[in-house]
Amino acid sequence: MPEPAPKLLDQVRYTLRVKHYSLRTEEAYLDWIKRYILFHHKQHPQELNSPDIEAFLTHLAVDQRVAASTQDQALSAVLFLYREVLRQELLYPIDAVRAKQPTHLPTVLSKAEVSRLLSRLSDPYELMAKLLYGCGLRLMECVRLRVKDVDFAQYQIIIRSGKGQKDRDTLLPDSLIAPLQRQLRYAKALHQNDLERGYGRVYLPFALERKYPNANREWGWQYVFPSHKLSLDPRTGQMRRHHLDETGLQKAVKAAARAAQIDKAVGCHTLRHSFATHLLDAGYDIRTIQELLGHRSVQTTMIYTHVIKRGGLAVRSPLDG
Repeated sequence: MPEPAPKLLDQVRYTLRVKHYSLRTEEAYLDWIKRYILFHHKQHPQELNSPDIEAFLTHLAVDQRVAASTQDQALSAVLFLYREVLRQELLYPIDAVRAKQPTHLPTVLSKAEVSRLLSRLSDPYELMAKLLYGCGLRLMECVRLRVKDVDFAQYQIIIRSGKGQKDRDTLLPDSLIAPLQRQLRYAKALHQNDLERGYGRVYLPFALERKYPNANREWGWQYVFPSHKLSLDPRTGQMRRHHLDETGLQKAVKAAARAAQIDKAVGCHTLRHSFATHLLDAGYDIRTIQELLGHRSVQTTMIYTHVIKRGGLAVRSPLDG
């Protein structure tokens, strides 16, 4: 008897892994594809096409009132299903009602507020928050930082496969060298203990694990901020030490903002916004800041030029004479 064909979602999962999509993207795409199928009363997607995709996306924008970025992710998931899994051509380009893209200025802290917030944190979250603010890192770029990508000699940090799968380098502040070296001593002792117990493996991106089968135990590939406990890798079933969960840092930053009595909506990304704004305010070139942030377009970085102006586009009020 021939083996039954794999289920559709199993095919999607397999294709995502072959193409080296992250576990987060895999989970998100599978969830959106499930929702797409349920929206159409469990019809097989092969029986559906462009009008049905548009109906689903319009439902998300009009009925669910999702954000534009959420709707974009749903569209990417469904297009992946048709193009990469089903290999089915769409009748025409998708033209659904699109969620409105919000136009708001980023929340930025003053230098005094940043100082107050950081003083309410303790390690490792204090060091991680300082990396967000001092280097302009994104949240996941910080928690995924590996030992080999911290270059003390060149005073720089290399960001591997950042947003858009791009590598970039950013500065390493002098004041963070000693704290980072202390953190690495802690991480190395943890790694050495894992090796002695027969563990010490870490996740490697793409096909590196097959190409270099022993690299996942090497010190350079370990995370700078390792988790406090070992965990089972859902893809391989191996026991590994992952990086710290990002939700811990998110909660710590929010709690620190409350303790510092900062009356703004503060999150981890607020520190990255503050990094860019304070550099711009100090007179650094917009192109340099764009490279440090890893923005594809300078237009994205230009948002910070609006933040540094005093209220009302820097116009002086007649009340002030």
